[in-house]
Amino acid sequence: MAVASVTPPTLEPTPTVGLGIVPWDGQHRLTILMMGIDKRPNETGTTFRTDSMIVVSIDPATKNVGILSVPRDLFVDIPTDTVVMNAYGLQRVNAAYVIGELARPGYGAQLAMQTIQYNLGIRINNYVVYDFGAVISGIDYIGGIDIDVPSPINDPFYPDMYYGYDPLYIPAGHIHMDGALTLKYARTRHQTSDFDRAKRQQQVVLAARDKILSANLLPQLILHAGEIWSKLNQGIHSDLSLDQMLRLVVYLKNVPTGNIHQGVIDINYVTGMMYQGQSILLPERAKLGPLLVQVFGANYNS
Repeated sequence: MAVASVTPPTLEPTPTVGLGIVPWDGQHRLTILMMGIDKRPNETGTTFRTDSMIVVSIDPATKNVGILSVPRDLFVDIPTDTVVMNAYGLQRVNAAYVIGELARPGYGAQLAMQTIQYNLGIRINNYVVYDFGAVISGIDYIGGIDIDVPSPINDPFYPDMYYGYDPLYIPAGHIHMDGALTLKYARTRHQTSDFDRAKRQQQVVLAARDKILSANLLPQLILHAGEIWSKLNQGIHSDLSLDQMLRLVVYLKNVPTGNIHQGVIDINYVTGMMYQGQSILLPERAKLGPLLVQVFGANYNS
């Protein structure tokens, strides 16, 4: 990717929906913003940047599911906080959550949802925020997942949980991964780009779904949902209730694999440049529309 050192042009989002976050009514499209935060086991609080952002949208009318990864360096307009009237302007998208938390505790997820909704023009209904520990525990609970690793991964500078290094090597091939290795596979980017990492994160999500279905784990997960939630809820928070999450899991069980559409806002949809000493990605908005239609369907903004 060519990187220019110039002043970025004014970004003018062309939202087709407002800033109000509307809960799902059970009949129309449901869109959830999944956010992985870079919170380590020894850290407390909520002021963390989002390490990953994935938009998952379910269209009951077509029984299609769209999964879109948003790169953390995407340079977007963060909407004004209408309560305290703070104007945040242009920022990396991964700053929205922490900016919201610093402005008003508990507001981070709302501001992140508003930011995605405003800049992509797709209405966001709900959110799920999870940390590193939740990924490890969740994958371990289902007995690990199987991943087809396309090429060897060699990351001698993989960051451990305590800001040191934990050299990582994963060979190519069909690899069974426990929670700890899954997290490393989803986080490493030393050898590749954030775009490749986003694809691996989606691969993990679908591999977890495949494991639950192939091993017929859904009845067990439902039966022990309360116990599982009590173990995971320190690392996950959401405006969805446990009952709503279970209903979604049951619904997604019956979605054919061919109806799941994936996409990444990658090099084909951004321009890389340096701005005030930081590397940013400017969205090429004329190209984003067709990508959103490809992933979510022509009625994604209805």
